[in-house]
Amino acid sequence: MTGTTHSTATSSGTGPYRSYVYAYPHKTAYRPLDAHPAGRPLLTGLWAAERKDALSLYLHIPFCEVRCGFCNLFTRIGAPEELTTRYLDALDRQATAVRDALGDDEPVRFAAAAFGGGTPTFLTAGELERLCDIAEKRMGADLGAVPLSVETSPSTATADRLAVLAARGTTRISIGVQSFVDAEARAAVRPQHRSAVEAALGRIRDARIPVLNIDLIYGIEGQTEASWRTSLDAALAWSPEELYLYPLYVRPLTGLGRLGTGKEVLEGTKKPEGQDTAWDEQRLRLYREGRDHLLAHGYEQVSMRMFRRADAPRTGPDDYACQTDGMIGLGCGARSYTSSLHYSFDYAVDMREIRGIIDDFTTTADFSRAEVGRYVDDGEARRRHLLQSLLQAEGLRPAEYRERFGTDPYEDFPAELELFGGRGWLDGSAGPALLRLSPEGLAHSDALGPELFSPGVRAAMAAYEAK
Repeated sequence: MTGTTHSTATSSGTGPYRSYVYAYPHKTAYRPLDAHPAGRPLLTGLWAAERKDALSLYLHIPFCEVRCGFCNLFTRIGAPEELTTRYLDALDRQATAVRDALGDDEPVRFAAAAFGGGTPTFLTAGELERLCDIAEKRMGADLGAVPLSVETSPSTATADRLAVLAARGTTRISIGVQSFVDAEARAAVRPQHRSAVEAALGRIRDARIPVLNIDLIYGIEGQTEASWRTSLDAALAWSPEELYLYPLYVRPLTGLGRLGTGKEVLEGTKKPEGQDTAWDEQRLRLYREGRDHLLAHGYEQVSMRMFRRADAPRTGPDDYACQTDGMIGLGCGARSYTSSLHYSFDYAVDMREIRGIIDDFTTTADFSRAEVGRYVDDGEARRRHLLQSLLQAEGLRPAEYRERFGTDPYEDFPAELELFGGRGWLDGSAGPALLRLSPEGLAHSDALGPELFSPGVRAAMAAYEAK
């Protein structure tokens, strides 16, 4: 998601902000597949037995005009010497190889699509047309008939780019604002002015894309309940169909991580990540303020982060269907999910490393094999199902879990669920037909999620060397 940060490992300690679990297993648990006994598998074999009637398609653009201080996404600043052209050429080659690997033995249908990054609208209007052509002409996705979500930023949400996206069927646009308070934007190392943000939001509304999502961040240095309310109200003035409220994380190799700022918000001294109780309390206060404010203004809570206007159209699976099997990711920062293997290209945060990976991607001729990934066995599939369901406000229906796996979640995860219940994180009023988090459980999603990681995934994440 543009401008937001995804964690690269679970933090130490037991505070409420250990790790943002937006996918499982996390990418830092992936390893080069040439070291696996089976080697790098051919995509034709990986997808041969998979269902192909409701796939998700994700295209990744790893470029931004600037890199925010909190961002550890796979992206680089700028694209010199026609790099975007070379990148799209490689994306075209990859799409051709992947579509060939899917075969024609059964109909291939895409049920949802998304362009993310980075910032997809870093591309020019003409390049966005080509990106859409790759999705449609190479992959066979009908962008005008399925939900299409695209990420943007205030400086790149120009009228010509938005016109292309609207004409090609975009149903949802997500803009990373983070704060409408200029001083807070500067503290997050995000150079922008509220006037530019408001102008961009006006252009988005003029483009008549059905769903507008605005990302906001709480826990920024100098942020108060009053200034947080200022950003919330400024966002609500545009009646966005969706709002995402993110807690600030400060991660290694990011701008804020190198500056050593953010965790010292209230006490002026740097502490080990996850152990700054005062900062945790501040973020929890701001989260609850934001949650209650949005609920009072006609929004419903979908997850800890996501809020949807009650009368807003549903344009597809929540959170880009990032948790589902049957996902095809194109681009060097994208992941693909089959039922047995999650795979991608190499991952980095350091700018020099990212540049090298992008350069390698643009010169790749053979995209017929998976490069980096992690196999998902039956036990991991159960954890994944529990995680992706429990972290949503609607919860998990044990009957559906039993139908899929033949066992009961309470039998498979007795210690974890007993722990969650003891901490008041489960909704005791939901009844046996529904396993659902309490409001306090949703507030502690970033502590609850890591408790469900398997020992193997924990070990792989701990052994990962950040680069």
